[in-house]
Amino acid sequence: MELTSARVDSWSWGVRLFKTRSMATTACRAGHVRVNGDKAKAAQALHIGDEVRVRSDGFDRVLVVSRLVVKRVGAAVAAECYVDNTPPPPPREEVALVPMRDRGAGRPTKRERREIDELRGHVNE
Repeated sequence: MELTSARVDSWSWGVRLFKTRSMATTACRAGHVRVNGDKAKAAQALHIGDEVRVRSDGFDRVLVVSRLVVKRVGAAVAAECYVDNTPPPPPREEVALVPMRDRGAGRPTKRERREIDELRGHVNE
């Protein structure tokens, strides 16, 4: 029996984008999953040819559905279920490092806060 549609959370879990189905559902609720450019609810129907964007670790993964599955499948079969159109990640030099304060250092002083804001590109008014 060939499927005509599948739930977004079930498909994304089945093709191993998420470790558990509940993690897939949570990602949908948080707005990290988009289908054809629109935010997807967990129960939204997914069809062959739909574009799925999954946000993880600050980068989008762009996938085009080529086969529908509702059960978890092996890695080799999962790779056949989508076409990966994800752009290559930017070089490590271009990724800006977020400045971190030492634990227990307390609140930043006014001067330190201004320096942090300047690093982040915030406009001081």
